[in-house]
Amino acid sequence: MAAVAARGALRSRSPLLSWALRTSPRLLCVATQQKNPGQNVEEEQSQSPGEQKAEASPAEKVLGEEKARLEEQLKEVTDKYKRALADAENVRQRSQKLVEEAKLYGIQSFCKDLLEVADILEKATESVPKEEIKDENPHLKSLYEGLVMTEVQIQKVFKKHGLLRLNPVGAKFDPYEHEALFHAPMEGKEPGTIALVSKIGYKLHGRTLRPALVGVVKDA
Repeated sequence: MAAVAARGALRSRSPLLSWALRTSPRLLCVATQQKNPGQNVEEEQSQSPGEQKAEASPAEKVLGEEKARLEEQLKEVTDKYKRALADAENVRQRSQKLVEEAKLYGIQSFCKDLLEVADILEKATESVPKEEIKDENPHLKSLYEGLVMTEVQIQKVFKKHGLLRLNPVGAKFDPYEHEALFHAPMEGKEPGTIALVSKIGYKLHGRTLRPALVGVVKDA
C-alpha cells in the first residue's frame, strides 16, 4: 500500500515537476540578464573603433564621395565665375580704350586733309619776298599779313585739338617721327642729327600723324 501511495504521489507531482524543468532554463536566462545588465553595455563599449567604423563605413563612404563631388563642382563653378569676371573686365577695358581712342583719333582723316591746306599757306608766306613787304606795296603787304594771320589761326586750331607741328632741325633722327630723304656729311654737325627739314611733320595726341621729311647728317 505504501508503494502504491508513493507512486500516486509522484504522478500527482509530475506535471508540476515537468513544467518547472521546461521553464527553468528560460527563467534562468532572464534572471542572468537582469542580474548583469551592465555587462552587455561593457561588451558593446569594449568593441574596437575599427569594428564600429566598419559597421558605419558604407554610409560614411557614400557621404565622403558626395562631399568630394560637391567640392569639385564648387571649385569648377568658382573658377568659371572668376574667369568670366576677368573676361568681362578685359572686354570693358578694351571697349573703354576704343571709345577713348575714337574720341581722340576720330578726326585723324580730317586733320590729314587740313595739313595740305596748312602746307599751302606756309609755302605762300615763304614765297613772298620780304623786301617787297613795305608801305609802297599796300596790297601785297595786306595779302601777306592776311596769309600770316590765317596760318597762325589754323595752328591754334590744330593745337586745340591735339595736333602739333614737328620741325626737328638739329634733333636726333627718330624713325617713328621722321622719314629720311637723304644722308649727307656736313661739317660742324653731329652724325645722326637732322640738318634739313623738307616737309613739316605732325603728331595727333602723341601719335605721329605725318612724319617729317628730313635730311640726316652722316659720317664723312
